[in-house]
Amino acid sequence: MLIADDQQVVRGGLVLLIGMLDGIEVVGAARDGAEAVELTERLRPDVVLDLNMPVLDGVAATAALREKVPGSAVLPPARPRCSPSSPTVCPTPRSAPGSSSARPP
Repeated sequence: MLIADDQQVVRGGLVLLIGMLDGIEVVGAARDGAEAVELTERLRPDVVLDLNMPVLDGVAATAALREKVPGSAVLPPARPRCSPSSPTVCPTPRSAPGSSSARPP
């Protein structure tokens, strides 16, 4: 498994926690999407855990990983986050029926 996240504490914690599980080997950790793509091409992990990242966001990194390393499974963030490079994943706030307040994305 390769873990990718921009926050060192989160990345390191996940490497330690997931690395303690039987049957799972963490082969690398990336600090951004571009590094995740490079490491995945080189290390060929079976699974990539893709969290929120700068440089190449999770959506773009996932697309690149699926193109360049089609055999790896990519686990994207549970909830997409907005980024300047992929505004299409930013939910547009909408009012609930009968309400004038917008829901947060």
